[in-house]
Amino acid sequence: MKKTFLLWPALAVLLLDQITKLWIASRFGLHETQPVISGFFNLVHVRNRGMAFGIMNRPGNDWGSMLLLGATLAAVALLLFWFYSLKSNDRGLFLPLSLILGGAVGNLIDRIGTGEVIDFLDFCIGPYHWPAFNVADSAITVGTLWLAVKILLHPTRTEKKA
Repeated sequence: MKKTFLLWPALAVLLLDQITKLWIASRFGLHETQPVISGFFNLVHVRNRGMAFGIMNRPGNDWGSMLLLGATLAAVALLLFWFYSLKSNDRGLFLPLSLILGGAVGNLIDRIGTGEVIDFLDFCIGPYHWPAFNVADSAITVGTLWLAVKILLHPTRTEKKA
């Protein structure tokens, strides 16, 4: 099986991420909120110059933004290297890596284009809000958790011998 075929999930994540961000930006004003499930789930339009949970999200933090952009570029390069270095018996790693790659590229496109990422999924329980996130963030999280479980619960043959 060709490895490029296995990048289709990354492309699907990337397209879904970019389409949903464009839709939010075209339909919602900045900081506008629309309840979907009252008291639990809202669509919002917020911008994040930083990382997950708003880390490094300060106006005028150009060094932080440049550092984050460089780190994201390095992560994408590392993911591509890892992806293409995998052997066929590591096929269980292709999909989680593809999800992470698609999400990383989705957020990278935003950072290169505008210096910030559009977040729009807002979950809450009463006054407690989880920080808003997007499709790319979801794919990165799911892919990372899947990868961690796969590596921890299913070590490679060389790790079993040790």
